[in-house]
Amino acid sequence: MKRFLSFVKKEFLHIFRDVRTLIIIFGIPVAEILIFGFAINTDLKDARIAILDLSKDATTQRLTNKLLSSGYFILEKELQSDNELESVFKEGKVRMVLVYENNFGQKLQKEGKASIQLLLDASEPNTANMLHGYTTGIINDFMMKAYPLNQQNIRIIPSVRMAYNSELKSVFMFVPGIMAIILILVSALMTSVTITREKELGTMEVLLGSPLKPIQIILGKVTPYLLLSLVNVASILGLAYFVFGLPIAGSLVLLIAECTLFIFLSLSLGILISTVSKTMQQAMLISMVGLMMPSILLSGFIFPVENMPDILYYLSFIMPPRWFIEILKSVMIKGVGFSYIWKETLILSLMTLVFIFISIKKFKIRLE
Repeated sequence: MKRFLSFVKKEFLHIFRDVRTLIIIFGIPVAEILIFGFAINTDLKDARIAILDLSKDATTQRLTNKLLSSGYFILEKELQSDNELESVFKEGKVRMVLVYENNFGQKLQKEGKASIQLLLDASEPNTANMLHGYTTGIINDFMMKAYPLNQQNIRIIPSVRMAYNSELKSVFMFVPGIMAIILILVSALMTSVTITREKELGTMEVLLGSPLKPIQIILGKVTPYLLLSLVNVASILGLAYFVFGLPIAGSLVLLIAECTLFIFLSLSLGILISTVSKTMQQAMLISMVGLMMPSILLSGFIFPVENMPDILYYLSFIMPPRWFIEILKSVMIKGVGFSYIWKETLILSLMTLVFIFISIKKFKIRLE
């Protein structure tokens, strides 16, 4: 028994002396519960909307003020004509547009009813449903307080149109998100484990001592997995289109080009992970735990990033899947061109260059 206790004591000392093991045991659970606790938020907050007020009277102004003062909405843009409706959705910032009909207040007083149209971006069906529910509730509350004695005779009739996803199919939300998560996890995991294995076996030292330059070694490692990942893209897009009925409304060439950029970013991230990992297990842990949960929760895949606390909202800016999912939804569902997604493309390109630069620098250090 004494020997057994001594052995257990030795194992405890071994664990406590290994900082990485302590981080895995205590740090990761704390980080995950904090991220889950704050990121998983189904409440609506600060949704950006646009308003097309064709009436511009006191009643529409009062209803608009009530909507904006609720804390659920932020006025992103005031539209001047119907011609702006499509473009404002394609820009990707606005989730809903309210359209007041002509003579809204006058019709409400004289005819006892007036119409308001709710146009919602249903590429995220859960968010669209929440926006519809919150808006309808606020309109009903407005009517109860503004006309308490004539609720049966005076009505605002909201008509709803779901843009891009009229049937509110959840596949429109899940396929782009799953595609981004699969590509970044598989690509980063494959490259990080492959290179780390060579480091463990000692074959990486042979490569580093060869006439090959660091950039050539990196490209040589990335190229095969880049091609294999493109096959993955083709299979995912094929299943999405033929099995789940998800449209590809935009340019297929542009879509493939954006996917290639994201795959290259993911592979470069895998290379970077391998340069800081000493064992395959460590590389797998960083790739799976360090990428999977943050990518799912902080990319807007399931939960809108706008609803998260400020620290997580700004942290989501450095998550590559966030920008790639926006690109996928814009091209596949909304059918936009490059002019609408150039910012997201630029961000992904800069991230790729940063990952490659850091990887090359680490390789150079090893060569010296």
